[in-house]
Amino acid sequence: MLTLNGITVRLGGHAVLERASATIPLKARVGLVGRNGAGKSTLLKLIAGHGEADEGAVEMPRGTRIGYVAQDAPSGPASPFETVLAADTERAALLAEADHAADPHRIAEIHERLDAIGAHAAPGRAARILAGLGFDEAAQRQPLDSLSGGWRSRAALAAVLFSAPDLLLLDEPSNHLDLEAGLWLESFLKTVRATLVVVSHERELLNNVVDHIVHVEGGRTTLYAGNYEAFERQRRERLAQAESQRERQDARREKLQAFVDRWRYKAHTAKQAQSRLKALARMEPVAAAVEDATLVFDFPSPDPLRPPIVTMENVAVGYVAGTPVLSRIGLRIDPDDRLGLLGRNGNGKTTLARALSGRLPPMAGTMAASGKLRVGYFSQHQVEELEPDETPLQHMTRLMPDAKPGAVRAQLGRFGFSGDKALLEVRHLSGGERARLAMALITRAAPHMLILDEPTNHLDVDAREALVQALSAYEGAVIVVSHDRHMLDLTADRLVLVADGTVKEFPGTLDDYRDRVLGRGGEPGAARAAAPGNRKDDRRRAAEARESARALRQAVEKAEADMARFAASRSDIDRALFDPQIYDGEHKSATVTELMRVRAEIERRLEKAEATWLAASEALETAGMEAAE
Repeated sequence: MLTLNGITVRLGGHAVLERASATIPLKARVGLVGRNGAGKSTLLKLIAGHGEADEGAVEMPRGTRIGYVAQDAPSGPASPFETVLAADTERAALLAEADHAADPHRIAEIHERLDAIGAHAAPGRAARILAGLGFDEAAQRQPLDSLSGGWRSRAALAAVLFSAPDLLLLDEPSNHLDLEAGLWLESFLKTVRATLVVVSHERELLNNVVDHIVHVEGGRTTLYAGNYEAFERQRRERLAQAESQRERQDARREKLQAFVDRWRYKAHTAKQAQSRLKALARMEPVAAAVEDATLVFDFPSPDPLRPPIVTMENVAVGYVAGTPVLSRIGLRIDPDDRLGLLGRNGNGKTTLARALSGRLPPMAGTMAASGKLRVGYFSQHQVEELEPDETPLQHMTRLMPDAKPGAVRAQLGRFGFSGDKALLEVRHLSGGERARLAMALITRAAPHMLILDEPTNHLDVDAREALVQALSAYEGAVIVVSHDRHMLDLTADRLVLVADGTVKEFPGTLDDYRDRVLGRGGEPGAARAAAPGNRKDDRRRAAEARESARALRQAVEKAEADMARFAASRSDIDRALFDPQIYDGEHKSATVTELMRVRAEIERRLEKAEATWLAASEALETAGMEAAE
């Protein structure tokens, strides 16, 4: 069991964490979530033993082996393969001792222990982990010093996963991964037997891997059971309850204040007014449950263009003359297209994005674009190239020299930079705020096509959701390169695979692509025909189909009855909660709490019944179509 006991951490006089507490069960998989700057990484470092709290302590069983990826990526002449093998310190120490041991009994003990820990299978396991994170056989043997920082960070992650610790701590493990490596990591983490604490803004990972959420907000921590969707549902209910309590308290406060204002100077009611003044003073204010109003993305919609806006016919693109990165590209982009680019890092997704944006001219073939086409191109380089000493207003004014101040301010306001926020120097902005500023700059002319290359790297979960919603409302074409599956799934209508030196439409869904990456199933979208049988087999299958359909109809009917019953019970509780008398009784607090608990349980059962009804209805419909065929 991992216990956070009243942890307080102050930085520069500011409390990043304040009496943060949580008890994490053994072997739990925990997602550590919260807004950027909430203190998630600080808390993870404390759990890892990297730093000390001003108050409180982290408690765990003695001898717990901790796996934690340090911020400094490994370097040196060792290869990723050697680095990963060295992470199993017991195996490395035993092998080193075996090379010099002279005592036959000790040598036997060493080899017995090596067998017990699976030392002989370790090279194969290390290679599989590295391959899953994108290292081909040649890259596994290269010196770390020859690799980029991102690939060295992958090697560090591989080493921690290989070491099989009792407590695995991961801080944004997907940051340096492409979609394919992220899919593999998610699959791997599902099999981890250790206690897992992961800081992540990847909604799919938080939904598919974790079974608890620790929410860090205002320096405090709150533990929720379930995945991220369950956390969001529970938190909405908690916020709604808090808001209802605040509204009731405000009404009570207004009533008391009105009495005081009317009667405090009347002799015969002065004492009563005084008692109400004391009640007002003792009344603890309930904070309003409001969302961050500055978390804004609002892409200006362009004037319409006739399709197509871009066509590519047998195009080749690259950076070195005579050596194309991609060739034989045939692609058409229409004004309402939503494309998601798939493919491993290094396959040419960014090259294709730069070519579509007009930043990389074709080496061969024909590429045509509408003469009026305006393109907004976002990449991480633009975030890094913002002037740290300038404000958002100065950046935008420089790029809109002929615009009126109101128009400049309006464009900044679309992305949350209103009022004094527009006058804050870039050096004081968070990574997410800088990304929003870069998007504000590239969309100042209302582009017809947005090309976003990894737009979510600096965004937390809430900001990513706001970006998805803004892209849904945007009326131009969208091309996205992202390792965030949730964003790709909700944004892209077409999937384009960049692989093997060319570009082609991917015929399946994102789930099909995941299965392909993880080695499951056959071709995406391929139908699996049943083998033909004789008449007896046909009659037997028909009878089984009828029985299955009957069972499905019964399941649909039962789910519908359950849904009606749960909805009626929920309505009864809602009517009780809206009754003012319930808040005036002697046991009002306990009664309201119990009703809210029962309502949450009914809501959970209703959602389960709805899911059962939907699954049974779809299965029944599918069975009917198959029978008709």
